[in-house]
Amino acid sequence: MAVKINKPIIIKAAGNKEKIIQEFFGAVNSGNKNVSIAIMNSPGGWQEPGQKPEFDEYTVVISGVLHLKTETGEFDISEGEAILVKNDEWVQYSSPNADGAKYVSVCIPAFTPGSVHRDE
Repeated sequence: MAVKINKPIIIKAAGNKEKIIQEFFGAVNSGNKNVSIAIMNSPGGWQEPGQKPEFDEYTVVISGVLHLKTETGEFDISEGEAILVKNDEWVQYSSPNADGAKYVSVCIPAFTPGSVHRDE
């Protein structure tokens, strides 16, 4: 049976500035624990604490630039590019450019606040 989502749930994001997370499917909005799909809007200069999540995170940048730091390197992901961060890999996301970043995030299994494991 088809499931229509009339509107996303806004999830409070961690970081030094307000980032908007609009979850369409996932544990928070639709009760789906297998996958979460969200649109992220992070302002220029936003940075969140590092994390070591229990999920694979597939990210596609729609506009702007998303910066990632991992234990093995740093990446700038621009409009039309994508990146996969595997579960249990330390990562820190930021949007250092003035325009910020808009991107789609797919997490498998679904994101939950308890499965992110952010740095203190």
